[in-house]
Amino acid sequence: MEAEKRRPHRVVVLALDGVYPFELGIPARILGSAGDRYEVLTCSVDGLPVSTSADFTVGVERGAEALDAADTVVIAPGTAWVSPDLPEAVTAALARIRPDARLVSICTGAFVLAAAGLLDGRRATTHWQFADHFRRLFPQVELDPDVLFVHDGRVLTSAGAASGVDACLHLLREDHGSDLANHVARCCVVPPFRDGGQAQYIEQPVPEAGAASTAATRVWALERLDEPLALADLAGHARMSLRTFARRFHDEVGLSPGRWLIQQRVAHARHLLEASDLSVDQIAGRVGFATAASLRQHLHAAIGVSPQAYRRTFQSAR
Repeated sequence: MEAEKRRPHRVVVLALDGVYPFELGIPARILGSAGDRYEVLTCSVDGLPVSTSADFTVGVERGAEALDAADTVVIAPGTAWVSPDLPEAVTAALARIRPDARLVSICTGAFVLAAAGLLDGRRATTHWQFADHFRRLFPQVELDPDVLFVHDGRVLTSAGAASGVDACLHLLREDHGSDLANHVARCCVVPPFRDGGQAQYIEQPVPEAGAASTAATRVWALERLDEPLALADLAGHARMSLRTFARRFHDEVGLSPGRWLIQQRVAHARHLLEASDLSVDQIAGRVGFATAASLRQHLHAAIGVSPQAYRRTFQSAR
């Protein structure tokens, strides 16, 4: 029993032909930095080397049998898997995954999960460039192309490329709390949270030369989350008109100022729920929500749980 308790959580990354090398290495780099809590393995459908999107192949020592004992399965993205159909070997490999295993996709890896029917009726995301194509192929999936990742039950889908880092840090927070996730983020020199969603990366006109940024105002607002900040307050600090500020803010962040503020308040509330013993009412006041009911509403909208349930989860992890 003691040996079973000490067994690390087994993460198996499935590499398919045409895999992107950067994304393939994210789980090992992030989760592997959490000490002996995770065992990260890589497999292919047949245990043979896998071609990549670069000018080299990857030697993989394990075949699909590695999926049998996986606690978490990560589908790495590739150049070839944006189709509604899967080769028989891939379908057979996915069938080996335990029903209770956690499923994670990075970037276009969501196409593999969707083609296998594993995203039917769920919320999910993928790289914004493939969002329209994804919707046409898989109308039964509720796609949200504006976020960095979506966690729906046992399935976690993430957006393009580096959002795999965000997804793996989220797994760390879920499994072991924010202290460890923040430590790993510092070791890997990445932010533990990223503001906004992938909408900020969608191609759009470049701001005119010399245009003022809203960055300083965002920093100013983060230092005053407990205050009632209106759009006029933010625009006034930035010395812009309301219309100019709102447009420039959205261009830079991919969100409206109001939605961004709510995200920051929820993020700060999550930190306080994890790391403090403050009451829900006290936390609501610290982060700028008028009432505890407002905090409950926004937290539930963001992650689907109440403050009490969220605190129980992370206090257990700690």
